Amino acid sequence: MHRVVVIGAGFGGLFAIKALRDAPVEITLINGTSYHLFQPLLYQVATGILSEGEIAPPIREVLKKQKNVDVRLGWAREIDASARVVKVSGPGIDYEVAYDTLIVAAGAAQSYFGNDGFADNAPGMKSIDDALELRARIFGAFEIADLQTDPQEIERWLTFVVVGAGPTGVEMAGQIAELAHRTLPGQYKHIDPREARIILVDALPAVLNTFGDHLSTRALRQLHLLGVEVELNTKVVDVDTTGIEVDSERGHQRIGSMTKVWAAGVAAPPLARKIAEVTGARTDRAGRLFVEKDLTVPGHPEIFVLGDMMNLNDEHGDQLPGVAQVAIQGGRYAASTIKNRLAGKPAPKPFKYFDKGSLATISRFSAVASIGRIRLDGFPAWVIWVAVHLLYLVGFKNRVTAVMHWAVSFVGRGRSERVSTIQQAFARRAIHEYGDPFERARIEAAVQKD
Repeated sequence: MHRVVVIGAGFGGLFAIKALRDAPVEITLINGTSYHLFQPLLYQVATGILSEGEIAPPIREVLKKQKNVDVRLGWAREIDASARVVKVSGPGIDYEVAYDTLIVAAGAAQSYFGNDGFADNAPGMKSIDDALELRARIFGAFEIADLQTDPQEIERWLTFVVVGAGPTGVEMAGQIAELAHRTLPGQYKHIDPREARIILVDALPAVLNTFGDHLSTRALRQLHLLGVEVELNTKVVDVDTTGIEVDSERGHQRIGSMTKVWAAGVAAPPLARKIAEVTGARTDRAGRLFVEKDLTVPGHPEIFVLGDMMNLNDEHGDQLPGVAQVAIQGGRYAASTIKNRLAGKPAPKPFKYFDKGSLATISRFSAVASIGRIRLDGFPAWVIWVAVHLLYLVGFKNRVTAVMHWAVSFVGRGRSERVSTIQQAFARRAIHEYGDPFERARIEAAVQKD
């Protein structure tokens, strides 16, 4: 049987696997977590609307009816392109998987533009761990502010800074504002959550700059109505425990804040660089691999690269965006190419992305939508946003519970998922200090054995 190895269980990898359901292939899926993550709704986990389980169904459950798939937990660390072997590090164990065709769809990492130390004080929004940590920090900030007696300390705990005015940053800022102005008032004796400051910072001159001037302006207006302070043309130069420093047209400024969210910039994971080294492929500034029109690595037709890891221009010369639809369509295209090869049929035409539009929600009943030439905002765009996100949520149960929790949050004033723990708030720092627990256990076991 032809061996297909898929790295990553995001949209690209999952849709490629499903498209190979009836193909004469043996598929091995390698993923660093046991679940498929619906990343566009991470911010709703962080702000207490949805639970992590509703946006992260178990991979084995999703693929339980597909018999030609072997799901394996681990992180692909290296590719031996000549031997056609993937070297994987699992929890406490290293192993190798051989392939005839390789599909690399390992997603994207958060980019801090060379300032990776910012991550400790300004978590990104790329994983369940990030979302749960931010949930603990956001709700914890109101709790701690309620204990303070110094007005300056109260202000610092009630100041939330979101860096990045793309869809994730706008959605995050809007939901924190909804929390402060709609959900939490009346629940604290010593503070008024409505006095919280939510500041959205971006180095670019517009929010949602890829949506066009009309929708960008409407989004900016809606953010102002929510009470969000928008600071554009403002570059972040430092982040620490108690604040953030920026350079803007007004000069250098420090903003005191205990809760910062990083939603600016993405980069390819380190695996992309490893693939470039062994194949001779070029990468862009974000580490993405330049691929051929059939989504393969130049000189290696057996290696497909999908989604956020690839750099490919459309027929107009514009780089394809890092959105779910690019990954989904790429996964289906790669599967179609593999099936044609095995059947001895000609290769499909070069990959062509069909743009289904862009969506971003700002607050309850308010969103923006760019679909072809159509530009919508407000409630009609929000209805489309709800329908599209329900469509791509994996699992009927998840769709039902998501609707129930949206009703609680958007129609009512509650948040269904406000539970957070100290572990969630401080685990990142503890893991950095402690190191890899599996590696430590392996070293300790070797020492005891000697």
